[in-house]
Amino acid sequence: MTDLRGSEPAVRTLAMPADTNPSGDIFGGWILAQMDIAAGTVAFARAKGRVATVAVEAMTFHQPVFVGDVVSCYAQVIRVGRTSMTLLVQTWARRGRTSEEIKVTEGRFTCVAIDDNRKPRPVPAED
Repeated sequence: MTDLRGSEPAVRTLAMPADTNPSGDIFGGWILAQMDIAAGTVAFARAKGRVATVAVEAMTFHQPVFVGDVVSCYAQVIRVGRTSMTLLVQTWARRGRTSEEIKVTEGRFTCVAIDDNRKPRPVPAED
């Protein structure tokens, strides 16, 4: 599988105690939200404007995220259609205690370019 860490992360944040589930690990929904922000940021740049996430596919949680981990989400457009884009999003955690970096999640997100009326619009050609 492709390692997206050769680019700048679209999102980088610190996992905090408020983001934990009842078992004390970072809540999967929090990680998914960070990934959605990463996908939206990269899709917005590619679409040159507003986008909406319409699907999340093939979401895989490989490892847990712990309080104190630095979480980085990397996103890359892997397909462009007329109004939509598919993005590969990977989340890597740098463990707070050891500085080890491990891939913790990955998934495919589909975003649609939308206009001011929230209707699909064509994704512009790349410059």
